[in-house]
Amino acid sequence: MDLLEKYKEILIEGLEEKYHSQDLQAISFELPRNKSHGDFSTNAALVISKKNNVDSDIIFNDIKNIFNKIDDFQNIEITKSGFINFLIKDVVLQNFLFDILKNKKNFGKKNIGKNKKVNIEYVSANPTGPLHVGHTRGAVFGDTLSNILEFVGYDVCREYYINDSGEQINNLARSAHFRYLQSLNNTDENIPEGLYPGEYLISLGEDLNKKFNSQFQDCSEDEWIDLFKDESINFVMELIKKDLSLLNIKHDVFTSERNLLTENKVSKTFELLDKKNLLYEGTTKPPKGSKKEKWNEEKHILFKSKDFGDDEDRVVKKHNGQWTYFMPDIAYHLNKYERGFTKMINIFGADHSGYITRMKAAVKAITDENANFEIKTCQLVRLSRAGEPVKMSKRSGSFITLKEIIEEVGRDAVRFMMVSRKNDAQLEFDFEVFKNENNDNPVFYIQYAHARISSLIKNASNKLGLKLNDKELLNSDLSLLINENEKNIIMLLTNYPKIIEQSAMFMEPHRIPYYLRELSSSFHQYWNLKLDDKRILIIDDKNKDLSLARITLLRAIAITIKSGLSLLGIEALDEL
Repeated sequence: MDLLEKYKEILIEGLEEKYHSQDLQAISFELPRNKSHGDFSTNAALVISKKNNVDSDIIFNDIKNIFNKIDDFQNIEITKSGFINFLIKDVVLQNFLFDILKNKKNFGKKNIGKNKKVNIEYVSANPTGPLHVGHTRGAVFGDTLSNILEFVGYDVCREYYINDSGEQINNLARSAHFRYLQSLNNTDENIPEGLYPGEYLISLGEDLNKKFNSQFQDCSEDEWIDLFKDESINFVMELIKKDLSLLNIKHDVFTSERNLLTENKVSKTFELLDKKNLLYEGTTKPPKGSKKEKWNEEKHILFKSKDFGDDEDRVVKKHNGQWTYFMPDIAYHLNKYERGFTKMINIFGADHSGYITRMKAAVKAITDENANFEIKTCQLVRLSRAGEPVKMSKRSGSFITLKEIIEEVGRDAVRFMMVSRKNDAQLEFDFEVFKNENNDNPVFYIQYAHARISSLIKNASNKLGLKLNDKELLNSDLSLLINENEKNIIMLLTNYPKIIEQSAMFMEPHRIPYYLRELSSSFHQYWNLKLDDKRILIIDDKNKDLSLARITLLRAIAITIKSGLSLLGIEALDEL
């Protein structure tokens, strides 16, 4: 059950009889920031009085009459500012706790998506080397967003686009051939400039030596380059998949750019744009900073990107007949659309922000504006150790790899930190913080809350001589939960379904870590609660009924923490 959604629906349905439904869209029903303002608050009187020129006291009376029919509230009052505050009856909150126990892992689940297909493309790193820290944030963000959208009823396809054509892949094949010759001839010379120097290709060279012996030692490049492209791409993609598996990330579909080219899907997309009269021959402006007299104004084929909101038209075919990198990307998105994905989400790095408007323009053009296409960008991650910047890998001398980060702080820490802030905000990741087992480490803090509850319930079972199964807990007397901290925790639990809904609707997974930290903090405060300088025992073998009620509350907290961590791809530990 989602109490906030339930009451908002009751409110809007009741007001629709008297006021226009379009005037009610801006109404909110939520937890107030200031607890002294009650349990729930709505801006309904403000919204309606402004749009209908009706006195807010009249609207307040309408709202009171609506909610008096369901009898869930002790008190409803309007403030001087026009907000209406609600004080809920304890029995409603008690039943809400029981609902959490009944729903278990489905608590907070909604059917917003109604099984609508959505394609989420993320990572899509060039297959030229292992993943590094620059790829990690987008990988975790995309995977977590996929989890959330599945949880609210979407049919999610997790996709990886392999950029396996172009000069970068030619250089990868040449790099592999160099390592092959090194292994074959047992030499150790420096790799030529322009090739990929990473040591990860040494083992590929050794494999190629075992497989082909001296077959390609003295051959011209055109005799081996296509074969070495295939071998190199397969090798690097296996590295990438292994790296992703360290984060428990698995894609459903891998789409190859080369396949789009060889299957003529790029040329067919070009023909489609031409039929739509969206292509023309023309020249482009000189790049910023270049001298006009040195700019060679050659004629290219341009896509009318400005017609769809871009700031300039874009070249799709060069004067020499070669495709630009933009044209296969257009074909790829048409391919997604033809596979039935009218809702598409791309996760880009911050370095691709300039690509957004042209890509959105292209999708509008090829789908006749029938697709819902979103692009989310992930800002940079700054690594530090005890506050000092960490820029280079000790092992490779270049970017720190995803594998190295996980080896140092663990998978759960990496997954949590990468979605702990809004995706378009810069992120600082301090290794030392996540190594410490204290309150500064948010993953430890949240997992410790779950482990504490698991341990307490286990000990309580022995102490109270009860099984503490659902049957016993669902018959507990929750009217005994009269402590203010207990009510505050229950009110916080009522907000979880809304957190999930907002995370999905706004594509903002960071809302879940924030919420889990707040919920865990409330639990830890409750654990350490004192009265007259004496710590209050949550489990009191002299008062079984009260203990049982409190265990019911703790079980509800644990279910919620486990649900939230699961969406983040993090394990809820029963012991640390």
